[in-house]
Amino acid sequence: MSGAPPPSGDRLTLEPERYELAEGPAYRFDVDRREFVKLLGGGLVVIVAASAAPAQESGARGGGAGAPPREIAAWLHVAADGTVTVYTGKVEFGQDIRTSLTQAVADELRAPLGAIRLVMGDTGRTPFDQGTFGSRTTPFMAAQLRQVAAAARETLRDLAAAKWSADRSELDAREGEVVHAASGRALRFGELTQGQALVRTVAADPSPTPVSRWTVAGRSIPKVNARDIVTGRHRYTSDLTRPGLWHGRVLRPPAIGATLVSLDTSGVDTKRVSVVHDGDFAGVSAPTAAEAALAAGRLKAEWKTSPQPSDGQIFEYLKKTPPETRDGDGRGAGAQITGSVGGLGGAEHHPARTASAGFTPARVDDARSAAPIRLEQSYTVAYIAHAPLEPRAALADWQDGQLTVWTGTQRPFGVRTELAEAFHLSEEKVRVIVPDTGAGYGGKHTGEAAIEAARLARAAGHPVKLVWTREEEFAWAYFRPAGVIDVKSGARADGTLTAWEFHTYNCGAAGIRTPYDVANQTVQFHPARSPLRQGSYRALAATANHFARETHMDEMARAAGVDALEMRRRNLKDARVRAVLDAAAERFGWPPARTPARGYGLAAGTEKGSYLATCAEVSIEPGGVVRVRRLVTAFECGAVVNPDHLRNQVEGAMVQGLGGALFEAVRFEDGLITTDRFSRYRVPRFSDVPELDVVLIDRKDLPSAGAGETPLVCVAPAIGNAIFDATGTRLRSLPLVPAGLPKPDRSL
Repeated sequence: MSGAPPPSGDRLTLEPERYELAEGPAYRFDVDRREFVKLLGGGLVVIVAASAAPAQESGARGGGAGAPPREIAAWLHVAADGTVTVYTGKVEFGQDIRTSLTQAVADELRAPLGAIRLVMGDTGRTPFDQGTFGSRTTPFMAAQLRQVAAAARETLRDLAAAKWSADRSELDAREGEVVHAASGRALRFGELTQGQALVRTVAADPSPTPVSRWTVAGRSIPKVNARDIVTGRHRYTSDLTRPGLWHGRVLRPPAIGATLVSLDTSGVDTKRVSVVHDGDFAGVSAPTAAEAALAAGRLKAEWKTSPQPSDGQIFEYLKKTPPETRDGDGRGAGAQITGSVGGLGGAEHHPARTASAGFTPARVDDARSAAPIRLEQSYTVAYIAHAPLEPRAALADWQDGQLTVWTGTQRPFGVRTELAEAFHLSEEKVRVIVPDTGAGYGGKHTGEAAIEAARLARAAGHPVKLVWTREEEFAWAYFRPAGVIDVKSGARADGTLTAWEFHTYNCGAAGIRTPYDVANQTVQFHPARSPLRQGSYRALAATANHFARETHMDEMARAAGVDALEMRRRNLKDARVRAVLDAAAERFGWPPARTPARGYGLAAGTEKGSYLATCAEVSIEPGGVVRVRRLVTAFECGAVVNPDHLRNQVEGAMVQGLGGALFEAVRFEDGLITTDRFSRYRVPRFSDVPELDVVLIDRKDLPSAGAGETPLVCVAPAIGNAIFDATGTRLRSLPLVPAGLPKPDRSL
């Protein structure tokens, strides 16, 4: 946040593994004139075809994509009582950006923290925002709000100077007041504005406060709404109610890919229950949740199913099955990148970029053929579920031709577009409001629950709340992509890398570029056709790509007879990666003393502008049970905004990473998800959590980067390398030990 703000109209290039954003509509509803007349009254029903907005960080307030509004009033308002209301399309999902953004505004505006209120994720009140994902809030939205707050501060100084006929250079803003030290006069911000909008525009460069002069940011400020969360005062979507509220339930297919042939509703009391059958969508709503569930159970449906792959064949399937083409362009969801050293800069942010500079694959092959140490291995990762604490939920209310939906989504403006398209409305007729939500991890980018609730509400003539069951969340949400990664490498006898070839199938392109200095390299992402819904997950494909790369680096170190830490240092020129690697190793005590049945591993990397290294200690318990004893992560993301909350993010990512590393996997058989509840889908438990140690490297000389995703990516390879160190068994598939440790093969 200390660096220059993003350019106006900063345009996103989305990673190809955000497959969910390339999906077609969740439902295609017919226009039912009778329902619209019931909601809107008689007259002409006008159908509007909504068009999707281009991918852009922020835009007009309450409108579509475009350059961020320059008017201060679009972002910030100072009430007569001094309350400062800040408007942002970002949403709070537990990552605590509500606090960090409040700190940024307080720092620039020179206002007390307690005076600042954030309105977040409300398409009717906030400027357009592409969504809360990709670790973009801190580097982009915080910078934007700093600009706004700095401009507002200078405007308040101008107002005070005019009121006092004083030289503005003699005025200072602090603690919610403008002060004239020479005369001892002071005016509160609210006295200056009298509640009127600040009509000035934000300057192109209002010179935000440098990190060295931060007074609020950079400190461990407690979570601003912590009391509401822990006392239950905060209301999540599933807690909300409206006058006349009904409850909804959707009839789900028996298997993935099934289509609805017919629906028998004769067992349902349609005088008390509203039933909807619209294409493949079928659902009910009733005055109580119990009645809705009972009525849904009495629907008799005939479905048409088709053969589907099962998890036992998934990796072969993904490598052999190209993606479906769209719009005749010969490409499916995703993109391919290929290039060499020097040609893939920023590939993690521009995954469709093709490098024209550097070496050809033929030269990589030549370099590898000449290398005395050569290695070729394949690595696989399973589908995993997001398993958020709060399942999908939505409350939809049609009033006077306007549709308002409360829902937990990371993309309120994207869901607004989905709703407008589903119901043939203009986006001005749709408002989406996102209460602070109980986790998403990238899994709540789409608006299925919102659309379902709105469809049921339109038929019932009542507001309808729909809360997905845990089984629905596990079976019908999208998953982190499964995939295969093939790696070929070559090195000199001392472990210096000379050739690197890296192919990722289906996982995605995030984190695909190696941070190691290799003279000849090529990397490619190959999209595939997935039998399951798939899409964004915390850290995207960076977890899979780091797992394959850092496991392979460990294998190369063993082949060269070089210590794992020294192998990485020997091939690194990136000073920031070296710094976190050295910091983690020092805190961990690398190389550790040897202990029977104990193993030690490490991994390092970079993604989304932040850098990390993780060291792991594991023990092998009787019966082949692997227990992670200790994890140490050194993390650097530029200037630290809130040390305690950053530490929470890193620790939370480390714990979440344990699940995907050790045992999390979605199992499915011919279109049926069999891991459809927590008793069948293993997530980390308190007993699984090891000793956690986080080393934060605060680079006050660098702009702040996001930190919500990257700390996850080195957990799995560090643990896998530690397991090999303890047992001699090399595990190349995630999860590593879903059923305990396999028999050792002692192979490299």
